[in-house]
Amino acid sequence: MGNLLYIIAVILIIAWAIGFLGYSAGGLIHILLVIAIIAIILRIIQGRSV
Repeated sequence: MGNLLYIIAVILIIAWAIGFLGYSAGGLIHILLVIAIIAIILRIIQGRSV
C-alpha cells in the first residue's frame, strides 16, 4: 500500500509539472499538487511510525 501511495504521489507531481508548464488545466493542476504533497507527507509519517 505504501509503494502505491508513493507512485500516485509521483504521478500527480509529474501531472502538475506538465500542467504548470502547459497552463491548460488551470486550478485542477494545483489541486493535484496538494493531493500529491499530502500523499508524500502520509508516506513519510507511515514510514517513521512503522
